[in-house]
Amino acid sequence: MKFAWIDIRSVPADQREALVEAAVHARIDGIVDDGPEILATLPPTVRKVLVAKGPGDGAAEGWDGYDVLLTDVTDNAGLATLQGRALEGRDSVAAHVPVDDDASLTLACSAARALPYTAVTFKDPTKIPLEIVIAAADKAPGQLICRADSLEEAKIILDVLEKGSEGILLAPASVAEVLELAELLQTDTPPLQLTELTVESIEHSGLGDRVCVDTCSYLHKDEGILVGSYSHGFILCSSETHPLPYMPTRPFRVNAGALQSYVLGTDNRTNYLSELGAGDTVLAVSTTGRTRRVVVGRVKLESRPLLTIKTRAEDGTLVSLAVQDDWHVRVLGPGDAVRNVTELKKGEKLMGYLATDQRHVGWPVGEFCVEK
Repeated sequence: MKFAWIDIRSVPADQREALVEAAVHARIDGIVDDGPEILATLPPTVRKVLVAKGPGDGAAEGWDGYDVLLTDVTDNAGLATLQGRALEGRDSVAAHVPVDDDASLTLACSAARALPYTAVTFKDPTKIPLEIVIAAADKAPGQLICRADSLEEAKIILDVLEKGSEGILLAPASVAEVLELAELLQTDTPPLQLTELTVESIEHSGLGDRVCVDTCSYLHKDEGILVGSYSHGFILCSSETHPLPYMPTRPFRVNAGALQSYVLGTDNRTNYLSELGAGDTVLAVSTTGRTRRVVVGRVKLESRPLLTIKTRAEDGTLVSLAVQDDWHVRVLGPGDAVRNVTELKKGEKLMGYLATDQRHVGWPVGEFCVEK
């Protein structure tokens, strides 16, 4: 689970109280300050991070109510002092290492391998030094925190080398930024409870516009995206990861369905396929319900003959999907079975998902609505 520390040292005095209240409300992991006045008032659910200018900073260490003592480290002697404390079993030990050259980068790597917490601030905008520190600390038990100058940079930091740093250190400019940061940290997507759908009919529907969704991720053989003609039910459409005759595999692509179809995204939000574009996100979903967020690289819309698939769930819910009428378009069934849509037969099983709410501009809403 990713976490954040809010640095209030540079926040104007008249804004500190509001920012701290927002951080507590948003369940931010820690507050960073160079004195005990505000830290001492925090509830036990928020980590109190006290800053020391260096090992032996008496002004900071005179108060022992902190949870983490974040000490500026600029040389091996300072790091050795903190390492000694860590070896004594002090789990509150943390180093802050400014990185601006090879020597300081090496120091940051050593700290990340040895200490319970290591915060790094990088002088240059490139993320290569962060990649090096992440790799160096990959098997270490400590936690790595990277300073971000903005929310946009925080988004990048969280995805560096796919795993990112464990924590973000940010001096927010407003309460809104605190709340946005809290939302940004929700990087995990929850699993979905998929259901088996029974094919009732397959009908040739004539010409229409279908959408291929090209993602920026390699989709696995048991993954696809959930697409449906109705907002209450979706069929798991396979990626083109599986070999096909006459054409190479495209492991980033899902031949998803007609342009009016719903596609399931993050936060239980749906979009029409016609709305998707480069930079948007959708959920990649496996046949077991495992999910992950994937970025859309492009969307390709073309006129093709369409096929309408109608299925029914065990509870009687009708789930429909219009797809391109071609053998190479595939959907997924139980046990990772890959089924060509033109060869589907009545009674066959597909994997799908039933939503409990109707939709208004993509958001779930509890209202009466009939879709046919």
